[in-house]
Amino acid sequence: MIGLTDEYQKMFQVEQQLWWYRQLHERVAAALTDHFGNRRAIRVLDAGCGTGGLLNYLRDKGYTNLTGVDGSADAVAFCHERGLNVLLLNLNDLTDQSETELFDAVICNDVFCYIAPEQLPILLQRLIGRLRPGGIFVSNNNAFNAFRGQHDLAVGSERRFVRADLEPLFPPAGLRLRQSTYWSLVLSLPILAVRLLQRLELALGRKPDVARSDVYLPNRLVNETLYQIARTENRLLPRTPFGSSLFLTGERL
Repeated sequence: MIGLTDEYQKMFQVEQQLWWYRQLHERVAAALTDHFGNRRAIRVLDAGCGTGGLLNYLRDKGYTNLTGVDGSADAVAFCHERGLNVLLLNLNDLTDQSETELFDAVICNDVFCYIAPEQLPILLQRLIGRLRPGGIFVSNNNAFNAFRGQHDLAVGSERRFVRADLEPLFPPAGLRLRQSTYWSLVLSLPILAVRLLQRLELALGRKPDVARSDVYLPNRLVNETLYQIARTENRLLPRTPFGSSLFLTGERL
């Protein structure tokens, strides 16, 4: 998404309120709590942190040792507006750190879709090279080509994933898979209907002047309803077989 200033502007404006971001941030925080309990001084790296919504959320939750990197100057500027410790760094330029500079948790959300297939194992190994033994890796990714639509065009997403694409990459990178689930199962049905309609319009030659991403805030009632549906599903169904996103965690061996 590097270079898409308008998309970063929209993300910065809505990610603290939009149901999807809220649910994702809660999932990440729950993974950290499950692994570290109530410890809040753990070192956390958000690799590809965008405009800093997750880091801001974790800071509000009491986490005190947060670092982010992103390859977009626009994203980093928005992070600095939030007072976050974020550096401008293309993830392809990551290198291993010394043992004294390792992180307890490395997070990489919705980044893999911009990485060429042959480069993805290399990037994952570099990310895990920043993680101390026993630390946790967290990654959310867009899932299933059936959901491909205008959003993917708007943000420049190249790929969507299924478990079989990502789970086999964990052991060679030195990770033990801990969690792997699609979400949100219930909301996948209306999302899929919208995406199918978009693809039909494209097939009929009805191309939009500008592809529109899903990063916009619906009215308060709709947004809160969608959030509560996703939140309830996460509580009742910790692992589901289908959804527009794929959430994975792994522990470094």
